[in-house]
Amino acid sequence: MAAILEAIGVDLGGTKIEVGRVDATGHVLKRIGFATDTEGGPQQIQNKIIEAIQELQNGSKIPLVGVGIGLAGQIDPLHGIVHFAPNLPDWEDIPLQENMQKILGLPVKVINDVRAIAWGEWLFGAGKSTQDLVCVFVGTGIGGGVVCAGKLLKGHSNTFGEVGHMVVDLDGPSCTCGNRGCWESIAGGWGIAKQAREAVLNDQVAGARLLKLSEQKIENISAKNVGEAYLQNDPLAISLIKKVQKALIAGCINLVNLYNPEFLILGGGLIDGIPEIVAVIEDGVRKKALKAATQGLKIVTARLGKQVGVIGAAAVVFDFLLKESNKKGEWK
Repeated sequence: MAAILEAIGVDLGGTKIEVGRVDATGHVLKRIGFATDTEGGPQQIQNKIIEAIQELQNGSKIPLVGVGIGLAGQIDPLHGIVHFAPNLPDWEDIPLQENMQKILGLPVKVINDVRAIAWGEWLFGAGKSTQDLVCVFVGTGIGGGVVCAGKLLKGHSNTFGEVGHMVVDLDGPSCTCGNRGCWESIAGGWGIAKQAREAVLNDQVAGARLLKLSEQKIENISAKNVGEAYLQNDPLAISLIKKVQKALIAGCINLVNLYNPEFLILGGGLIDGIPEIVAVIEDGVRKKALKAATQGLKIVTARLGKQVGVIGAAAVVFDFLLKESNKKGEWK
């Protein structure tokens, strides 16, 4: 496919949204980022995305071929209806794909965000040379994508990759999905923040640094604050991150044993903020996972950087157009 083709990639997260114009080689040409207005509800978020796309269209002589939108949640694969989005309040059975197509007049594809990320890393990033990979991103939640024998796995009802809701502690904290001990309730951004707030509430002396980083308001403590305090050798933050590391190791061991990938690709806000966690995870996986599963295994960080969600969402659009045109090849 000629690189002159361009698409819009949208990374719709629980705390921020990135919208970018991407060419067919995976390069972000221009982007717009803004906070996710969850209080405004689904319509307000859709309106903001549309405004950003229209702004990115202005002044460009190359027409867009479509829009890809990646978000955490359970999505109808055919119609792009968002049935459930754990990090977006009030998002239930939202016909996002149809809504956006009507207003934009462009093809729109909606996909799970980490599946889009896995797609981008497989096509253009760290997993470009392989046919078997597992991609795990630790952001507001935890999501995953798996490429097996050169195919991105989707599952029977398109919910494949909900690794954040893999139970790693039956007696663990409650999760947004209604279960207990889910991976992201311990090691996801919202789970880290919740544990930190509870710890500071119980001991504000120990939580003094976290309070300072959050303007002395317990309710403002975020996973980012925990990461910052950790890098400043704060004892409470170190204790919290050690618990997170233990959970991340456990989850990654399960995925490596289950899928036997050539690449385990790690990314997301926590990995970006504390990159040394990758070495800790690798050490734990190599010690505890099946030896046969770790032979030849490469554990690496995502290569496409902070724009991986945007690039992956756009890549899905390009791939869709290839298939619609009955062209052969999987961009590999």
